[in-house]
Amino acid sequence: MPVPSPQPLTFADASARVDAYISQFEEGYFPPLLLMARLSEEAGEVARVIAHEHGKTPKPGEDAGDLELELADLLFVMICMANRGGISLERGFARMMDKVETRDAGRWTRKDRTVNGGSV
Repeated sequence: MPVPSPQPLTFADASARVDAYISQFEEGYFPPLLLMARLSEEAGEVARVIAHEHGKTPKPGEDAGDLELELADLLFVMICMANRGGISLERGFARMMDKVETRDAGRWTRKDRTVNGGSV
């Protein structure tokens, strides 16, 4: 049975949901170096799935993986890092997009925005 599509989620919503989950436990958020290790581990799992999707044959008995779930695992750890440090992912993302939209505005070849001789 397919999983239903979730309602739209903001970074603030995701941050609050992760914090509500983590706050249930005495241990709380992992320390920064352990979070960094977890982030690296999850990035490796994303790499494994992509390798399986693009030519590397999984080992016998090894699951090819689920890229959507692995990216979500990576996002969970990033949200944990941000929450632990009191960092706003919404503000950080807006700052990053402003940086790439200005600094890199002319860096890449723009797609041709005409179709059949007219503008799109």
